[in-house]
Amino acid sequence: MTTQFTRRQTLVAGAGLAAAAFMPRFAQAATTTWQMATAYPDGNFHTKNIVTFLSDLKTATGGRLEVQLHSNASLLPMPQIKRGVQQGQVQLGEILLSAFGNEDPFFEVDGIPQLVTTFAQAKRLADLARPYIEARFQRQGVSLLYMVPWPPSGFYTPNPVATIENLRGTRMRTYNTMTNRFATAVGAAPTLVQSAEVAQAFATGIVNAMVTSAATGVDTQAWDYVKVFTPIGFTFTRNAVFVQRRALEALSAADQAAVRAAAATAETRGWAAAEAAKSSAQATLASHGMTVSEPTPELLAGMDRVSASMVDEWLTRTGEDGQKLIAAYRAGA
Repeated sequence: MTTQFTRRQTLVAGAGLAAAAFMPRFAQAATTTWQMATAYPDGNFHTKNIVTFLSDLKTATGGRLEVQLHSNASLLPMPQIKRGVQQGQVQLGEILLSAFGNEDPFFEVDGIPQLVTTFAQAKRLADLARPYIEARFQRQGVSLLYMVPWPPSGFYTPNPVATIENLRGTRMRTYNTMTNRFATAVGAAPTLVQSAEVAQAFATGIVNAMVTSAATGVDTQAWDYVKVFTPIGFTFTRNAVFVQRRALEALSAADQAAVRAAAATAETRGWAAAEAAKSSAQATLASHGMTVSEPTPELLAGMDRVSASMVDEWLTRTGEDGQKLIAAYRAGA
């Protein structure tokens, strides 16, 4: 009796020790899995940057955080991504910030034509605007991680654009409030079309011109539907990558710090990629038979007139924050 009882104690103790030895390994293997939505295709430089960012997250957290990426609007179209993050449908999202101007006109600042015309100017404006954007995101239950610009935009048209008047009467694809306002100001008919639907919109005659980056032109194979690209600067609109606050704060302090460190690295890498994409994308357009036409002085003068008017109009809608931002930007010009 005593021998059987002792043997049973030994077996139970041994099992307990084995379980104790196994539990730390099991705990270390546990992972948090997030979902991320973006509207841009896998070949786009923004998406490539995200892929590296997510890989960095996994490495930096020792595999405790993994993110499944849903690109090219395969899970959510771009207008629904921000709400999807807020509601927890996905934990991470990427949006074209200026496309959400109807929600808050402050988000439109980088969509004002010709307000910035170089990457250096675009970075200074982005840095000045960041605290305002972070505060707005925090109130909405999300945290801004990083922002990366698109290369400067230009006009895609069937014929050369020598003056701004040449855009009058075109059916212009737009992608945010500011491009809608610009199209109206120059006498074009604006039509809001998401990036994934651009080629179809041109093919069906819904639009016959657009203003966007050379990178988007490559993504949508613009050479199939227009002949001329005129790079003018226009805007350096930014994509914002952000996370649901509740999901971020559920991580350990160390993993939250790892997320923010990886995001800072992604922002630096993304700006460099945007600069590289400017020349490479224009070269790709030219290699497919498109004419890349430098803007005339008359066109740039016309753009400056429209820009000044649009800045003034934007300031009437953004109040004190907009006034402070533009004043700070102009003070450093």
